[in-house]
Amino acid sequence: MRTAVAELPDQDFAQPSGCAGWLVRDLVCHLIIDAQDVLITLVTPAETEPTRDAVTYWEVAGTPPTGDDPLDALIVRLAAAYGEPWLLKFHLDDVGSAAGRAAELADPDLRVGTRDQVLTVGDYLSAYVLEWTLHHLDLIAHLPDVAGPPAEGLARSREMLEQIAGAAFPPSLSDEDALLIGTGRRAPTDAEKAAVGELAAKLPLVLG
Repeated sequence: MRTAVAELPDQDFAQPSGCAGWLVRDLVCHLIIDAQDVLITLVTPAETEPTRDAVTYWEVAGTPPTGDDPLDALIVRLAAAYGEPWLLKFHLDDVGSAAGRAAELADPDLRVGTRDQVLTVGDYLSAYVLEWTLHHLDLIAHLPDVAGPPAEGLARSREMLEQIAGAAFPPSLSDEDALLIGTGRRAPTDAEKAAVGELAAKLPLVLG
């Protein structure tokens, strides 16, 4: 993800992303805050037993975001304040690489607190595999020449989304298509909707 952002030409930051109401620059600003959250959480130990795991960490909302939420609007203002795309690139690489190093050094069995919940570090970071895989797909939504998420991240994210849904997507759907359709990032074709079957009634899964 950091590499993909680092290699974006400046004009791509003004392109729409896969997140409603956000340009690519807004999404990158959100990723910076995500990386900060990882750093904060990894140094917020908890003494109690875990209350969530990588799957139950996620709450499923009833409707997709519109971009009008006050926090979403704040991201847009923060992104604009950066002014130049290179500043967003620099900050994401700086904070994101630090979060990556902290994740590698952390004990996966350590318990940490975030969002008033307790998880092991391993489960928390696994949840972020889904988070950042989806946002990588958001990044490339209108940038077909930009490399997408790694295959192992797509496969693991599909597995977690299926666990959240309580049902498997059909094998005919690629991991990327399962994630895009499953989270409402694109509408299924008639053939895909037929293949999904009864699971279609549960979609989209809007994760928060």
